Amino acid sequence: MKFIALIVSIFSLFSLLDAHPAGGHDPELIAAQRVKELHRKYVKTVEGILKHRKTGCTLKTVRRRKEWNSLTKREKLDYINSVHCLAKLPYQTPLSLVPGVRNRYDDFTASHALRTPFVHQNGIFLAYHRHYNHLFETALRTECNLKGTLPYWDWTLGWQDVNKNHLFDGSPTSLGSNGLFIPNRTHFISVNPLGKVLDRSPGTGGGCVYSGPFTPDKWIVHLGPFTDPKGPNDGWGYNPRCLDRDLLKDFGTYTRPSNITHVLDNCQDLACASPYIQESGNGVHSAGHIQTGGIMLDVLASPSDPVFWPHHAMVDKIWTMWQFIGGADEYVARTREVWGTATRYNIPPSPNVTLDSPVDMGGIIGPTRRLGELGSTIDDDYCYIYE
Repeated sequence: MKFIALIVSIFSLFSLLDAHPAGGHDPELIAAQRVKELHRKYVKTVEGILKHRKTGCTLKTVRRRKEWNSLTKREKLDYINSVHCLAKLPYQTPLSLVPGVRNRYDDFTASHALRTPFVHQNGIFLAYHRHYNHLFETALRTECNLKGTLPYWDWTLGWQDVNKNHLFDGSPTSLGSNGLFIPNRTHFISVNPLGKVLDRSPGTGGGCVYSGPFTPDKWIVHLGPFTDPKGPNDGWGYNPRCLDRDLLKDFGTYTRPSNITHVLDNCQDLACASPYIQESGNGVHSAGHIQTGGIMLDVLASPSDPVFWPHHAMVDKIWTMWQFIGGADEYVARTREVWGTATRYNIPPSPNVTLDSPVDMGGIIGPTRRLGELGSTIDDDYCYIYE
């Protein structure tokens, strides 16, 4: 028995050496394990709080948001069908305000386009997008009978190459394929994610999504482009066209596990966490947009791509984990913590936001809320947890 144990130990040692050449350890594998550890800590904290509640958001009533690749086939189809349902319902946006809207889904794109200059690179960003996603999920559930919840896209899974993510594999249970490859694009694409100009090389697509549930015969984009060359009425007019994507693995480096642990382990306040999440280009939020490409590069119109919602659910997940990993005592303080001003990059200079600062949803998809009402995912209007 001792001999067998020795042989097993030797083989185990060689396996480790093969996995980590030169005696080193892959820092991203270590970071990925750390992310999982912190996720378990977050879930334990939330469930520990909820199990003592008898009313409001409780352990029995909390909704569980799942990572896209962990959904069952039925759950994926339920979500996809509800998104298509929303695109078949009548719009509520006045055409005098946004003449290009044609359906209920467009209401959400229009609302984001109207609010974009006021809800990015500032102290409103995280709360606005949390509530924006909540309103979208609510519409799917109440207007289109979604049985599940809003899924999230964990970019750290397969961050090395977004092209290999099942989210984009073009199957009936994906959110559509990459765009059709357009060759001979040797130039760099200038991208301006709200204030900083970046150079993005062409990706592996560039054209219309060619397979899956969001091909041109099934999904039409109506608004934009809001970037040059702009669509009719500077992007606000009716401009029917296909959904395009241009997957690019280069920017996956900014969504690697160590970028997540940097926020969760090193940021002791929102003044550290929020700017790092938001940062143009090399922040996890911007990187998700840029590696997807296509209309996701057009910030105002980016919700036209159905991957926008799982992407922003992941942004919200990082903020949520940061709020709760400190335990039940710290969560109260962190869910009431605010940072920054209400203007983008504080230009022009403006006062710091407070818990009473308004979060304007554009008057289309929902009423204005107070920043302090949007801080906790298990209080006020919210009752959800990320699995």
